[in-house]
This record gives sequence, structure tokens and C-alpha cells, in this order.
Amino acid sequence: MNLSNLTPACGSTHHEKRIGRGAGSGYGGTSTRGSKGAKSRSGYKVKFGFEGGQMPLQRRLPKFGFKNINHKEYKAVNLDAIQNLAEKLSLSSIDPQVLIENGLVGRNDLVKILANGSISAKVEVKAHAFSAKAVEAIEAANGSVVKL
Repeated sequence: MNLSNLTPACGSTHHEKRIGRGAGSGYGGTSTRGSKGAKSRSGYKVKFGFEGGQMPLQRRLPKFGFKNINHKEYKAVNLDAIQNLAEKLSLSSIDPQVLIENGLVGRNDLVKILANGSISAKVEVKAHAFSAKAVEAIEAANGSVVKL
């Protein structure tokens, strides 16, 4: 056996359907398109969502709701996570860059500090938003809050 006598496995290859090449090919005449109608003609293209003239689904269903274009999505970080970071890395200041480096938030996320857990470390916390209870807890632990 060598490369010159290799052949594909039986049944793994087939001839391409050659449409419109005469009656003897089996695909002549109407070229597999049928007799009449838009689909048999050249240039036929159906619009996305078109249902043959029936009212399309996107127009049958009721519209509701409202999308506020000024809505900001925040990534929540709890006080216990800040306490853990401050202890583990012995930090006096925590900002979004520290949170990104430790995998708590993504690079493009806005950060909001929430009051879940407790904090005893004296840290300066910089974030885009804070809950009222989180601000109280941080300031009770002699820390400070900086809103970016």
C-alpha cells in the first residue's frame, strides 16, 4: 500500500447536483424549482420573518415594557469581600483596580459596595456607588468612602 493507490471509502463521496444541464441530467427543465410561483423565478429572496402574507409573529405579539437608555448596571461587592482583601493583602485603600486584579469585578464593570457581611478593618474604599448601610459600616470602622 502506498499513497498512489489510496481511494476514498465506498459511499463517502458523491457527485455534485448539476442543475439546469439538460433533460438527461435529471435536473433540467425547471431545475428542481417546480413550475410557477415566486420561488421558481430568479431573484427570489424572502424577507426575514415573512410568513407568506400571514401577520408575522413579531407583529402578532403585544409590545410592552420600557428600556431605559440611561440605566447603569453595577457589579456588587460585599463588605465581607473587602474585609477579606484588606486582611489578606494588608491594604489601607481599596479601589476598583484592586478588585479587578483579585478577580472580584471585570475590567469594564461599575462597582457598588453593599453592606452584606461586616467590616472591622480601617480602609479607604473607592467605588462608583455605595449603599447607605455600607457607608455607615465603613465609617463605623474608622474607614472612609470615596465615590468615583
